Amino acid sequence: MRRTPLALAVSAALVAGTALGLAPAAQAGETGETAGTGIRFVDIAGEGGTVLKANVVTPAGSTDTTRHPLIVLPTSWAMPQVEYLVQAKLLADSGYIVVSYNSRGFWQSGGEIETAGPKDIADASKVIDWALANTAADPAHIGMAGVSYGAGISLLAAAHDPRIKAVAALSGWADLIESIYSGRTQHVQAAALLGGAGYLTGRPGPELKQILGDFLSSNLDKEEDMIAWGRKRSPVEQLDRINANGAAIMLGNAWGDTIFPPNQYASFFEKLTGPKRLEFRPGDHATAEATGLFGLPNDTWTSAHRWFDRYLKGVDNGIDREQPVQLKSRSTGGYEGYPDWKSVHANQRKFDLGGTQRVWANIDSGANGGITLLTNALDQFLRTPPVISVPLLPRAFAGVWQSERYDTPQRVRGTVKVHTTVTSTEESGTLVAYLYDVGPLGVGKLVSNAPYTFHDRTPGSAFGVDLELFSTAYDVPAGHRLALVVDTVDPLYIEHNPTGAQLTFSSPSADPSYVSVPLRKE
Repeated sequence: MRRTPLALAVSAALVAGTALGLAPAAQAGETGETAGTGIRFVDIAGEGGTVLKANVVTPAGSTDTTRHPLIVLPTSWAMPQVEYLVQAKLLADSGYIVVSYNSRGFWQSGGEIETAGPKDIADASKVIDWALANTAADPAHIGMAGVSYGAGISLLAAAHDPRIKAVAALSGWADLIESIYSGRTQHVQAAALLGGAGYLTGRPGPELKQILGDFLSSNLDKEEDMIAWGRKRSPVEQLDRINANGAAIMLGNAWGDTIFPPNQYASFFEKLTGPKRLEFRPGDHATAEATGLFGLPNDTWTSAHRWFDRYLKGVDNGIDREQPVQLKSRSTGGYEGYPDWKSVHANQRKFDLGGTQRVWANIDSGANGGITLLTNALDQFLRTPPVISVPLLPRAFAGVWQSERYDTPQRVRGTVKVHTTVTSTEESGTLVAYLYDVGPLGVGKLVSNAPYTFHDRTPGSAFGVDLELFSTAYDVPAGHRLALVVDTVDPLYIEHNPTGAQLTFSSPSADPSYVSVPLRKE
């Protein structure tokens, strides 16, 4: 089994600091009031008396006699408490009181990093208590929002605090296991980035240190403990409480989010019973919301403001009458509306994975998903997904199957599914499946990918594999074809192939192998 040391998490800290835009200077001057702006920097007692550094932004001319809806913003992982000041000012200008606080364990807030544990959820309620006691916040109109870590905490808080009436959870997670351990495979770049940023900007608690060490070192003896830890921090595990409390929930994410992939958000959305909205756009983790944090025009934040206006202020702005699923294509940049997530998958087209192909493990064929935060951000802004030459892929290390050439554009929407039969020479192994848009010259542009890991299989015995690739919205031009490529190594993931292992992919007549591609109905 391949081992990845815990040191990788710490070595990623400098990368994390640059990628997430961390700026220690932003913490200066966190006391007192900024004249004329309605901004105060305060200390709030969180769970157990832990000090949470916070800022309060109030509408101009606000008085103690006029009540205003309240929005609470927990900071993202490793971000300072000034993260949301621009958006908080915009919200205050439209009549909200906004309290943003540094999540416990980070920067100058007290405590240790709990990773959205019980103390973090209790902190959210303590911040609401403080706001109701110290501002003109209206106790009947309370919302929460956040990006990434702040999104996860907001969803979990909505399960525990019925005072929360609306949530905007942006680039967050609903299922922590499906986010960084999908296909039973460690998403090593994502975990290392988060771990490194945590060490750089905060104080990881002993539980997080243990989990991170076991995760990155592939300690399968602790797999059940790690899964239990993740489930405790997954909003989907508290779905009944969220639905019972009935908060209006907006979910926003990017197609290429390499930390919290879109599939788990879509699945969670389908299970919500209250007012809900799901928005997917091109990009990587938090890049769809990033420009809005600097005050630039941003569709995600515009939707969040409209969501709160409708469900906290009662403004009839029409957002509740729009199609609740809003998708922005990676290819055209246009928005499409759907009544629900299953409607996105209504039209399926298959191509066969015929024949038998055998690949050697441990060698990267050249097909890969790119670099966390960077690759899909480039696709977002420049429409430049990772490319390979399909004809030049080394067939000893990659299985390749191609569809026919399409006469009309194929508008891929939703989740591509792969079904195949695998035989391994070893009891453990990892494979990574990639779907490519292949042009006339054989150049393939990455449409989607996903990993799959198995353990405790009998060497030489075939077994079925069903794998969902990460959801996407991508248009394959007329004259192109689709290709499925499968290899065993990708820098995004930890692989579990013993040296010299071989994987054989077959298509038994009784159980044919195929790729099922969801297409938009024309």
